[in-house]
Formats: sequence, C-alpha cells, structure tokens
Amino acid sequence: MKVDVLLGLQWGDEGKGKIVDVLTPKYDVISRFQGGPNAGHTLEFNNIKHVLHLIPSGIFHDTAKNLIGNGVVVDPAILMNEIDVLVKMGVDVKSRLILSKKAHLILPTHKLLDAAREEAKGKLKIGSTLKGIGPTYTDKVGRDGLRIGDIFCDSFIEKYNALKSKHLDLLRFYDFNKIDQLAELENNWLNSIERLKEFECVDSEYYINDKISDNKKILAEGAQGALLDIDFGSYPFVTSSNTICAGACTGLGIAPSKIGRVYGIFKAYCTRVGSGPFPTELLDEVGEDLRKSGNEFGSTTGRPRRCGWLDLPSLKYSIMINGVTNLIMTKADVLSSFDQIPVCTSYKYNGKETNEIPFDIYCDIVPVYTQLKGWKTDLTNINDLNSLPSELIDYVKFIEEYVKVPISIVSVGPDRTQTLIRTEL
Repeated sequence: MKVDVLLGLQWGDEGKGKIVDVLTPKYDVISRFQGGPNAGHTLEFNNIKHVLHLIPSGIFHDTAKNLIGNGVVVDPAILMNEIDVLVKMGVDVKSRLILSKKAHLILPTHKLLDAAREEAKGKLKIGSTLKGIGPTYTDKVGRDGLRIGDIFCDSFIEKYNALKSKHLDLLRFYDFNKIDQLAELENNWLNSIERLKEFECVDSEYYINDKISDNKKILAEGAQGALLDIDFGSYPFVTSSNTICAGACTGLGIAPSKIGRVYGIFKAYCTRVGSGPFPTELLDEVGEDLRKSGNEFGSTTGRPRRCGWLDLPSLKYSIMINGVTNLIMTKADVLSSFDQIPVCTSYKYNGKETNEIPFDIYCDIVPVYTQLKGWKTDLTNINDLNSLPSELIDYVKFIEEYVKVPISIVSVGPDRTQTLIRTEL
C-alpha cells in the first residue's frame, strides 16, 4: 500500500481541511508532515465551523488515527488549547492522536524571536503569523532544537533553559521590548508540556512504515501551499518548510517509492495572505467583492486575504513540481456573480510572453488573460453533477486542458456535503 498526499497548489487557504475531512473515511491514518500552528484548516459540518491548526483534519472520524509527523513543529500550549476545544465537543482525541517523538518543539522564546525579527524588517516584513515557526526551524537546522522525545528525558529542563538563554541573548541584540511577556507564556507552556506526556508519542518513521507494510491506507495532509515552499515558492516571501509533495518523505520518514496518488487543491480563483508577489491580484472593487463573497480572512490570523483571478501558469508549475495526479477545485460558488471570468494563461515579462515563473520575483510581470463566460447560478444547493451549469463545466474543462490533469472534485460550498466528485479517487 502506498501513501497518498494531499496539498495546496497556491499560497495556502485552498480548503485542504474540508477535503481531508471528506476523504478520511477512505483512510486508516491521516498524517501532517510539515508546518505548525501557522496552518488553519477549516472544516464545516452540522452547521458548525471548526478550525484546526496542528491536529490532522481526520480527527472527527473515529475510524482513523491522526499522526503529527516529525516534520511538524509543535507548540504544546496551542496544541492543548486545540485539544480542549475538541474534547468539549465530545471528540475522543486521546485515542485518535499520535505524535512523533522527532517533531520539534516551539518554545515561548521562539515566538518572541519571530516577532522581533519581523519588527526589525519593517516594510520588508514577510507577513509571518508570529507563531514561532521560522525560529524553530532555524534551530532545527542549526542543531539546537528540542524535540517531543526530549520531554521524557531527565535533563529536559536543563536543555530548555540552555536554549532559552541563547534566545534571550538574541532578543537583547534585537532590542526587543516585549520580553516581559515571557513569564506568562512560559508558565502555560510548561504546564502544557506535562499534559503532552499523557499522549501517545512514537518513533513515527517506524509507525508509518509498519502501517504501510500492514496495507493500511494513509493520507499525508500538507499545510500552507506549494507556492510558499522554502525552495520553490516566491522566496523570500515563503514559509519555513517544504510544502511540496517531497516534504511528505522527509516529514514522515517514507521512501519516494511509497508515494501513491497526489491530490492537488486549488481555488477557482487565487488568494494570498501577507507580503509577496501576486501577478493576478485585484486591487479594486472586484477584489473586494471576491474577499467578501469568499469570506477571505485568515483562519489563523484573521488578516484579510489578497484576492485575484486564477493563475494557470503558477498552477501548472505547482502540478509539475508535485507530480499531481488529481486536482480538486474549491470555492467555485464564490465566482457565481460574475458575467465574465478572466483566467491568466501566460505572463508578459521583459517584452516577451512566457508560461514560466521568472526567477526575479520583483520584476514587472503582466498577466495575459483569457475571458471565460460566468455561470451566474447559485451552486451551493447543487448536489448532482448533472445539475451544474454548462459554463462551469466549460471552466473546469478549460483548466484541465491547460494543465493536463483531471479535476476529480469540485467544491460548491464550505460544508462537507457541498462536495461533488467527478471521478472516483
């Protein structure tokens, strides 16, 4: 049995949480493989909205185990808050959640360092969620980090204090004036560490490969989006981890030959949170209409998302570097009010037309659009593929022909029931 991977193909917020929730009944294990509490995976069912930051999106199903893999960075305080909310809803988190001993811990001082670095960048800030993600990955690469497995060692507090001391020296270098927040953050964090010990913590590379050997079905759930990848995204306006399919190998400890289907999720238009290039961004009333209609506000930060038309060259780029086998298009319902829907099919760059994303992200990229007819139909109550307007079908087929990958699912609303499956997965 191979591991299927589900990931976002844009700048995050594509609707991964909902789709994982929809697909979970087909799987035995749902596993996060990178990122941290900067994720905000939104699920909606029974008229209730749920936002998950660290816990995999299969947690609401009692048939699946949910693994936080070694590639994830974990803030114990945020994790425990998330667990408490789920327990109040009647979710048996303790029997469904498993954590990798090799997952790195976000310290309170990591969060302060994140804020200090972002503040020091001024106008050049990247739009960090200020959750301590970047500094934690920095310590991981610098071989200074603490991992979940360390909390069971007698020397844990000694190791913690040594790393905290290094961070405080850095904060003094930044002349950061909010160090007084540390005492409260630290008290909550240490209490959460004690609670973390009550959960099942495993050598996840053995756990996941044993499940593969036992022919269990596994879905790896990505966070953020491919265009925020540390290597292949719009650097430096990216996240701190590998958000692409290859990240599932290093973030779970599985061989590339064990990857099966790759599900790529994209919105019927584009959004982005924070700074960075966005060729099709709409800085007018149309962009504001998209924001309001799509409720485009960050589920983690609450920040308004930048909105624009669908960018097919960037979508095809994401498909290429991830080896996507099946596409999933979300938020088709948000475009229902438009007579014409422009779709970017190429860029003008340095006086030439190209389908490739240039290295120099600061250059003047002008999108070239193809106009498609809008469907002008409320999609939210449609539960049958045969009832979809022909204009939406044409929109789907136009994308499929451009990127050469089938769109297997079309989402027409936020609820798990508003999901139309075009081809069997």
